[in-house]
Amino acid sequence: MILIGMFDSPFVRRVAVSMTVLGVPFEHRNWSTGRDAALIRAYNPLGRVPTLVRDDQEVLFESTAVLDALDQDAGPERALLPAGGPERRQALQLIALATGAADKAVAMVYERVYRPEDKRHGPWLERCAAQVHGALAALEAHCVDRAGQEWLIGARMTQADITLACCCTFTAEAVPFDLAPYPALAARVARYEALPVFQQFHVAFDAPAPAAATSN
Repeated sequence: MILIGMFDSPFVRRVAVSMTVLGVPFEHRNWSTGRDAALIRAYNPLGRVPTLVRDDQEVLFESTAVLDALDQDAGPERALLPAGGPERRQALQLIALATGAADKAVAMVYERVYRPEDKRHGPWLERCAAQVHGALAALEAHCVDRAGQEWLIGARMTQADITLACCCTFTAEAVPFDLAPYPALAARVARYEALPVFQQFHVAFDAPAPAAATSN
């Protein structure tokens, strides 16, 4: 299989970590959605990442679809998302919080990078920041509830753990957001990030220089 996208994307990274946890080998194409957009569009008309080219040449994109296919390949006993019931619903909610925070962090980065400083929309940035803090607070509450437990759900690593680490690390690095007000969350993220499978695919986010203010 071929995984397309840069590991400074939390969505690409969570696929890479998941494939490694599941023991699925892959080749990596370190393509940028900016610099390599034409190459990516040859596989994905949206020009977005992650994009996964399977061994039979089927192409999947959007991390949720890719991860669902990987879980189906792995089977219910090894799948990273619980098969059903309260654990599955809880995992999906935690994933939604983490990916939602990362999505809003991306929006804030885009505002900073592509819009001149004097044209940035303050209320929009404040709204995004409030949404990120809301998600982090909710994740903190769950981490407090799971204090002393190795994983967020059940007795083994799930997609909730992988997505939490990838998305919260990105949010902390890219905007950046300080995780210190969320100590239980910060401690759990740090513990996950110390694991070799997370270190293997960690690339610190390096945004382009912010747009300069316009002159009249």
